[in-house]
Amino acid sequence: MREAIHNLEASKIREVANAGMGRDDVLAFWFGESDEVTPEVIRQAAIESLQRGETFYAHNLGLPELREAIARYTSRLHPVVDASRIAVTSGGVSALMLAVQALVDAGDDVVAVTPVWPNLTAQPAIMGAQVRTVSLVPMNGQWTLDLPALRAAITPKTKLLIVNAPNNPTGWTMTRDEQQAVLDHCRATGTWILADEVYERLYFEPTPAPSRLKADSPPGGEGEALGRELDSNGCAPSFLDISTPDDRLVVTHSFSKSFLMTGWRLGWLVLPPAMVDGIGKLIEFNTSCASVFTQRAAIAALEHTADITPRVVAHLKHCRDTLVPLLAAVPGVQVAPAKGGMYAFFRLEGFGDSLELAKRLVAEAGLGLAPGNAFAPEAQGWLRWCFASKDPQRLVQGVERLRGWLAQQAR
Repeated sequence: MREAIHNLEASKIREVANAGMGRDDVLAFWFGESDEVTPEVIRQAAIESLQRGETFYAHNLGLPELREAIARYTSRLHPVVDASRIAVTSGGVSALMLAVQALVDAGDDVVAVTPVWPNLTAQPAIMGAQVRTVSLVPMNGQWTLDLPALRAAITPKTKLLIVNAPNNPTGWTMTRDEQQAVLDHCRATGTWILADEVYERLYFEPTPAPSRLKADSPPGGEGEALGRELDSNGCAPSFLDISTPDDRLVVTHSFSKSFLMTGWRLGWLVLPPAMVDGIGKLIEFNTSCASVFTQRAAIAALEHTADITPRVVAHLKHCRDTLVPLLAAVPGVQVAPAKGGMYAFFRLEGFGDSLELAKRLVAEAGLGLAPGNAFAPEAQGWLRWCFASKDPQRLVQGVERLRGWLAQQAR
C-alpha cells in the first residue's frame, strides 16, 4: 500500500458515531445531514425513471438535460454559465476528488483554509501533495479569515488553494472583498482555486433578489419565481460572481444539502472550458457515470427548487435560532450564530481533547456531536453540532442533556 494511504487518519467523526450507533437513547447530531427524507416529488421522479427501465450507462459528463438544468439554475444565481462547463458527478465528494486528481501532482504545494471537513485536506494528500493550512481565527465564537496570512501562504509555487465557504464546520462565509482579494492574488501567482460552495444556498444573511436576476426576466417566468425565492433566502457570495470562464477556478456543488439528497450521491462541477474533456476521462476511470434515475431525480429537484430550497433554508434558520441561544446560555460555552451551513460550532471551556470529550458525551449523556479536532488541530476543544433536525425539540433536549452532564462534572 502507498505510504500516503497508510498515513491517512481515520475519520474522528466516524469514530464517535461508531461508539453510539445502535443505541436508541442517543440523540445523534454528528453527521452533516438532515434527518428529513428527500421530498416526494424528487423520489417520484427516480421511481418513474426506474419503471421506464432507465438502468443503463449515461454520458460521462451527465445527461444533457441535467447539465442544461444545472446551467440554468447556476445562471439565475450568478453570471451566465454555459452547460458545456458543467460535469455531473457521483456526489460532491467525488467532484472534489476529481478536481484534485486533475490538478495535483505528487510533491505539489497545496494550501487549504481550515478548520474544514477533513476530506478536503486528505484528498490532495492522497495524491502525494504537500498540504499546508491557514487557520481561520476565532473571535467570541465567530471564525474569521486572516487575509494577510492567507496571501502570504500562497506563492508562485502553490499549485492549488482549497476554500470551503460557507464553511463546514464553522459557518464562516467569505465576503465579496475577500473573494476578490484572493482571486486577484491567485491570478498573480498562477494558483488554481478549488471552491467548495455546496452550502451556498444554506445562507442566512439577506441577499437582495434584484441584483441576482437578469433585467430581461419575463414576468411570471422562472426568473420571477427565483426572485420570490431569494426575497427571503439568500445565496452566499460565490467566486463565480467575480471570475471569468478561463480563470483557474473549479467550483464544486452537491444536491445533498439544499435538496435533502445526501444519500443519492450526486454533485456537479463548474469548470473552465479547457478542463471539461479531461474531467470526462477521469469520471470514466472513477465511476463511469452517475446513475440515470438519480439524475432524473435531480432534474425534478431543480424544477421545484422554488418550492423546496426556501422551505429547507427557513427551517434550518429556525433550528439555528433555536439551538444557538440555548447553547450560549450554558455556562462555559462559547458560540456564535453561523452565517451559513447547518452547524453550530462551539467551544466548551475546561475540556482539552475534543475526541475524548465527544466520546464521553455519547457514553455518559447520550449526546452525539462531532469533535472539533476532526476538522483541524486548531479546533481542539471545539464541538460541531449539526442542527438540521426535522423536530427542533430534539435540539432543546440535546442542550438539556449537555447542561445536565456539565452539572454532574462540576460536583
